[in-house]
Amino acid sequence: MIRAQPILLVVDYNLSRVADVRQMACYAKTRYGAQSLLIRPAPTDVDRAICDDVIDLNPRDDDFVEKAFVALAPYRSRLAAGLVFSDNAVQSGALLLEALGLAVDSGTLAEGAFSKHAYRSLEQRHRDIFGPQGIMVPDCAPIRHLADLREFAVRHPGGFVIKPSCEGNNRGVVTMRQGDDLAAVLKEVSTYLPDGVICEEFIPYRREFSFDGIGSLSFITEKISATGRYPVELGQVLPARITLHERNTITVAGRMANLLVGQRNGPFHNEIKLSDDGHRAAVVEPNRRPAGMKIWTIASLVYRINLYHLWVDQAFGGEIPRELPQASRQAATVMLGVAEDTDVLPAMGADASVLLDHVVLPSLQGRFPSLRNGDLELHEFGWLPAQARRIHAVPRDNADFIAQVCLTTTREDIDIRDLAADLQTAWKASFHRYVRRSCIGQVVDVAQCNG
Repeated sequence: MIRAQPILLVVDYNLSRVADVRQMACYAKTRYGAQSLLIRPAPTDVDRAICDDVIDLNPRDDDFVEKAFVALAPYRSRLAAGLVFSDNAVQSGALLLEALGLAVDSGTLAEGAFSKHAYRSLEQRHRDIFGPQGIMVPDCAPIRHLADLREFAVRHPGGFVIKPSCEGNNRGVVTMRQGDDLAAVLKEVSTYLPDGVICEEFIPYRREFSFDGIGSLSFITEKISATGRYPVELGQVLPARITLHERNTITVAGRMANLLVGQRNGPFHNEIKLSDDGHRAAVVEPNRRPAGMKIWTIASLVYRINLYHLWVDQAFGGEIPRELPQASRQAATVMLGVAEDTDVLPAMGADASVLLDHVVLPSLQGRFPSLRNGDLELHEFGWLPAQARRIHAVPRDNADFIAQVCLTTTREDIDIRDLAADLQTAWKASFHRYVRRSCIGQVVDVAQCNG
């Protein structure tokens, strides 16, 4: 008797995670002989190419679970495992997997990993537990009108943050200071008002990290962020350079966040700020999905273990390690911007090897004379623009970058944070000097400019 081929169900994915979905689908086929089925709104040819089959449904629809359950009827007997891979689907996708009888973390508690306001409400409800653990619980309020914004500003004259309640890509986040134009900022975030906008008390800690992992397996990533009005993420660094007591503080905060949002076996990416003395922390936001900005990619380079494969193993009921191997090197994801405001066209498929290998790397070696061949490697360069748009020289959100790359070094005497900062500087100068000059007019089509 021929056994029916099992199916791995993937419920949606975030923006640029195509390669991650592809590798998990390939791994499931190789390791478990499983086909892959993707649920995604308005699927494209790319979606159809990375999975064996695709169902067109929106996880944000109120009746998503009911519609999906019906649409999955022909596949139900073969569904063996499920993964929820987007912020939009974190709750509805978990509820769907529960309805299908597939292993998944709590669907009910997942609301806290989707709505920032829901998470802050959970924190407030349990603040008598968070406080003694050294975890700050910021004041938070939903904003619907200018009057709400003014009232919150009066309560927090020292500053606060306004941001979308349900946006997982670091967009729309603005730091407010005394005297700022409240009406202007409300207009700036008006596009997010239908799904909710919140104000949060300013967290007075400078350093930011993320508590990342899957199941009980965890690691801590150091975030490099811009200062000023737009706290945009410029890079991620592994391993984080922290002391043992700082690690313990971050871990306690990360585990507390996981408890509130129902994480148990699945992935997590909890953004956390840390006080200068390392004894207090505050959760910026929790996420029940793999980290963005290639954090799981640089983790594989540092720890020599593939977390995407482990996630598939866990979904199929397999045991995964409880601890990571010793770090083998330093790694960073570096966001690459522009030196002046620039209009760009879509950039998929462009080759930047000439620019990186013959211009940017030599520039870095000039700044760090002790670097030898093989000490420094660049991995997984990718152009980011998916559509024509304006990119600002001073990034306002994560869409204000033209490319990203992963960087590794085996040198322990060089701080990779310094390498990342210099790489960004060298890239900006090189991009404008060698790439823009070779294009006609003010609009840059980076798919045609190869250095």
